[in-house]
Amino acid sequence: MQTRPFLTWPSLAAALGTALVGTMAFAKLPAPGPEAQAKTAEAAAKAAHAGKVDGYQLCLAQDKVAAQYRKATPQAKPAGATAACTDPGPFVYTPPAAPAAAAPLPAPAGAPATPAAPPAKP
Repeated sequence: MQTRPFLTWPSLAAALGTALVGTMAFAKLPAPGPEAQAKTAEAAAKAAHAGKVDGYQLCLAQDKVAAQYRKATPQAKPAGATAACTDPGPFVYTPPAAPAAAAPLPAPAGAPATPAAPPAKP
């Protein structure tokens, strides 16, 4: 009976190719542009509003269940003081204001405000 070698050329080539492709997965991506950052900010605002809407709907459902329980159970304790459910309203996104154009930096404290004129020649 003949045994096969542990490493063969095809398996070595496959391992090398896998290692090469695997290193490409760690490549650094460029920073997102302003449009991508704006889309990300809007998506985060939508997600936050969706959370508020979900909380509002949960509050309404809990109030409804509690009211039905109190109606069906006469010896139930009266409801404690709780905050009323507040409707978050429709989603309205207002993008943050664009930063103003870069203003020129002020001159250092010891530097003259205007450039000095060259001395006159005698």
